[in-house]
Amino acid sequence: MTYDLFIGDRLFSSWSLRGWLMLEKFDLPYRNHMIGLYSGTMAEDMKPLFPARLVPALRLPDGTVVGESLAMAETLAERHPQVGLWPSDAAARATARWLCTEMVAGFSALRGECAMQLLHSWKGFEPAAETLADLRRIETLWDHARQVSGANTGPLFGTYSLVDVFYTPVAARIIGYGLPVSDANRDYCLTLLSDPVVRQWRAMGLTVQYDPFPYSLDLQSDPWPIGGASSAVAAQSGPSVNQTCPYSGEPVTDFLDLDGQRWGFCNRFCRDKTLADPEAWPKFTQMVSAVNDS
Repeated sequence: MTYDLFIGDRLFSSWSLRGWLMLEKFDLPYRNHMIGLYSGTMAEDMKPLFPARLVPALRLPDGTVVGESLAMAETLAERHPQVGLWPSDAAARATARWLCTEMVAGFSALRGECAMQLLHSWKGFEPAAETLADLRRIETLWDHARQVSGANTGPLFGTYSLVDVFYTPVAARIIGYGLPVSDANRDYCLTLLSDPVVRQWRAMGLTVQYDPFPYSLDLQSDPWPIGGASSAVAAQSGPSVNQTCPYSGEPVTDFLDLDGQRWGFCNRFCRDKTLADPEAWPKFTQMVSAVNDS
């Protein structure tokens, strides 16, 4: 039972991130397909999914196409009740559904003024009054969720669920634009963005180069706060410490240098996603540790 997930550019497509997290975080099997949001091929790429017209979109194993993130979430929760996409407690589950629905329908000022970008954190960004109102509403909802669940830190309902999936891109906007929220809610944002799966999503997004960079602002910026300042650098050739790729087991053809050692990968994508954030990839870090601890 394998799903087909259709997503857009990882650095910018907030809805694609939600679709990916609801599969990846809950260990549901899927194949990933890229839709060209910025290459001009989106309309053609989406034709096999008609009448779906936006990403993400999900094709079920029987061929049924599901558009819209909330419909995807409910479909997966219905098909996989054992994995805990929604909180198990009835009150928490009802509240989580409410928060996700308001996310889908609301916060248009925040979404319009602060497009998601995962490259860096802008300095000196001044949000409009309408965006500040959206932030106050989001904080009210998050605080209410914690009152319902009793969870003071971490996921809003104690255990990671779809509500954390739906608010991860909100966290990215808050951190990416330096938006004003309470210390507790900033910590929640950083917790979501520190998840290894989110770091991997960002690292894969950084393998694509954009010229010009979408959503650029005439502001100074700081590095992304989690995994944003890698010391790894690309290398032109081997030999490398390892002979096979840590991800595929195939012979190495592309290389990077990290902490005085050269490591190899089976293709440029594997190399570049590791280059962007080496610590996000357990198979790579385990390989490095195994070599250096031997």
